[in-house]
Formats: sequence, C-alpha cells, structure tokens
Amino acid sequence: MRILGIDYGSKRIGLSVCDELGITAQGLTTITRKNREHDMEAIGRFIKEYSVEKIVIGFPLRLDGTEGIQCEKVSGFARILESRFSIPVIKWDETLSTKEAEGVLIEANMNRKKRKKVVDKVAAVIILREYLDRVENR
Repeated sequence: MRILGIDYGSKRIGLSVCDELGITAQGLTTITRKNREHDMEAIGRFIKEYSVEKIVIGFPLRLDGTEGIQCEKVSGFARILESRFSIPVIKWDETLSTKEAEGVLIEANMNRKKRKKVVDKVAAVIILREYLDRVENR
C-alpha cells in the first residue's frame, strides 16, 4: 500500500511517498502554497500517480505533548484532504521533524538557500519514515 507523507506549513507543503511494500520513504517535492484549490490539485496529482491509499500528515504537538494553534490548522487541512480524496488521513506527531531535517541538510553541507527549497520535503520523509517504522513495519 502506498502512503503519502505530508509536512504541512503556511508557505510550503513537503511531500513524500513510501514504496509499495511500505518499507522506505522517499521525498517527492515541495509545493509552494498559493490557495486551497492549487494545493489540493497538486497533492491530488501525486495521489493519483502513486495510487495512494493513506496519508500521514505531520501533527506539530508542543514539546509538552499539548496541541497548539498549528495543530488546529493541520486538523482542518486533514479534514479537507479526507473529504476531497476519500482516503484516511493519519495525524502523526512531527515534533522537531523540521529541526531534524535541517540538521541532516546541514550535515550534507547544503547551503541555506538550497536547504530552504528542500527542508519541507525532507521533513515529510522523516514523518513518513517514523510512521512506517512504528506502525506499518512492527
């Protein structure tokens, strides 16, 4: 089963997808947000291309485990995705995934300008990989 990973942000949306066996996650792209219809069409193309059956979206809990304002935004976006594509959307704790992605890219000696273009895609890979490791591949 193919699963789409999403790192949702106010300016960009990072996308990743797992292989057909649900073992590995790979980055797809970063969508620069414009409006809801643009974002949904872009995501929809990947859902169709990869025959996605489930979505895992990063859920940015605070360090103490509580939900903040960004969690409300992600929940709303998740509801729109479920309604639009009629596939389950799983909210997955993404605490510090963007920080981890930044660290990976810094270790790879990527400059700040290039990091900005791919950090959301890498964060989507991290979110999906953690979900696969903990839930799908026990």
